[in-house]
Amino acid sequence: MAQEDRKALIRGYKETPRPAGVFRVRNSISGKSLIGATTDLPGKINSYRFQLEHGSHPSRDLQSDWKALGAEAFTFEVLDQLKPSERPDYKANEDLMVLKALWQERLKASGESMYRELG
Repeated sequence: MAQEDRKALIRGYKETPRPAGVFRVRNSISGKSLIGATTDLPGKINSYRFQLEHGSHPSRDLQSDWKALGAEAFTFEVLDQLKPSERPDYKANEDLMVLKALWQERLKASGESMYRELG
């Protein structure tokens, strides 16, 4: 691959907006979930998986269950995504927090239990 082609591919990747949204880490044995919101879904899901695999996730309860049950007992799924904004000054964080709260309410109302997010 030519150097110019490689640089163009890298530039295109960097300029492509990352998908923002709400995701869930779900314990398929207990049904317990942790809900997260981020401006970079693939990056945050990879980060959570890495933290769990290396024993450093901030949710002690989730980390403990991961260690006891193994990775195969957990699923990572995207629950909702924000549409990319046309406005260059748009900050998704407030919308993400509202969307996350809506998902938490919906899942709790259906009887699903949640992991504490920190500690």
